[in-house]
Amino acid sequence: MAEDTGATRPPTDPDDAPAEYVRAHREELVSLALDLLAVDTSNPPGDTREIVAAIERFLDPLPVEVERFAVDPAKPNLLVRVDGASDRTLLYNGHLDTVPFDAGAWTRDPLGERADGRVYGRGATDMKGAVASLLFALRAVVATDAEPPVDLLFAFVSDEEVGGDAGLPALLDARALDANACVIGEPTCEEGRRSVTVADRGSIWLTLEAAGEAAHGSRPMLGVNAVDRLYGAVETIRERFGAERLEIDAEMEPIVEESVEYYAPSMGEATARDLFRYPSINLGVLEGGDAVNAVPGSARAEVDVRLTAGVHTPDVLAAIRDCVADCEGITVADVSWSVGTTEDPASPLVDAVASTAAAVTGDRVFRRSATGGGDAKKLRNAGISTVEFALGTDTLHAPDEYVPVDALVDNAVVYARLPAAWRSRVD
Repeated sequence: MAEDTGATRPPTDPDDAPAEYVRAHREELVSLALDLLAVDTSNPPGDTREIVAAIERFLDPLPVEVERFAVDPAKPNLLVRVDGASDRTLLYNGHLDTVPFDAGAWTRDPLGERADGRVYGRGATDMKGAVASLLFALRAVVATDAEPPVDLLFAFVSDEEVGGDAGLPALLDARALDANACVIGEPTCEEGRRSVTVADRGSIWLTLEAAGEAAHGSRPMLGVNAVDRLYGAVETIRERFGAERLEIDAEMEPIVEESVEYYAPSMGEATARDLFRYPSINLGVLEGGDAVNAVPGSARAEVDVRLTAGVHTPDVLAAIRDCVADCEGITVADVSWSVGTTEDPASPLVDAVASTAAAVTGDRVFRRSATGGGDAKKLRNAGISTVEFALGTDTLHAPDEYVPVDALVDNAVVYARLPAAWRSRVD
């Protein structure tokens, strides 16, 4: 997999004390990242008590307000507040849990190892590395006596990797995140290209059930095969909707075009264009039948439909329900859905993040849509302007996941500079 080095460059502002602090203390930043990686927070089970305690110890000497918030004692969240010079609040968000790992598939220590200018470990790029950079940016600000131009709020959350309710949803339900804008430290790099994600896609998750008539496998004509019925229904949905071009809002067009340009080197331009111009439909689960010599009388499928932001998901869902109703023996047993969300690519937040990252790295920063959706969607739906940004690698969820040391440093520099960059654009 390709490496995104995030090579460190001199600051453009000689008075940029927090950024200089980060660069001068890069070894301490690496040590912090390794400390976080040493704590196994695989989800499931997603126990984050030990890593939250480690972060509290890191923050203890700093003049900041720290609060634990937990609805599940095994999955606490940590809120950190720093007063600034205005009544606006910039939120930084990072999750502490990781996907599980198979240590036997790794050639490096999945609980943290440094080698050849890289930091390896589960969560190195998704996203304990970015959490370390966020924490170090915070320390750089207070260590240099730099009063932030805006109030800063850091939310280190649990339960993100499984979409659980103990993390960000619990904080939002409790109205604990009073902020005007948010930057999530999710990795937003792929094969050397850098980006800030400004949109996500809508989703429809369908559970379909098929009723048939059981019979012996030697006489299938005497039964009705529920698996055949169910697969036929999924194919009908694909044919009816998968080839139907989406109606994209005019304000989404620039994001779609930049997204196509961003993804084209990895998946091909035609595939990247289809990804956003048409629904994507994936049959993720297909269950049915008890034996090879029996005609199954029932079956179940789970189907994942994704739609570009700006498409009204309920309209598509209604049409899919009508389609399923035309398929004999098929019912919709369960459904969940969401509407894609977006930020204006020219908004103060997007421009501040993209411009700051470009200045630090010297490279173009794409303003593109994610292919899925996560905590950014939850925050936007709560009224908080949100983007995702972190330099890293495309090794997330893979064996030997890693992040370059230079990327850790550059991330911390970007995060330290963002309050001033954002404040200058909203005033």
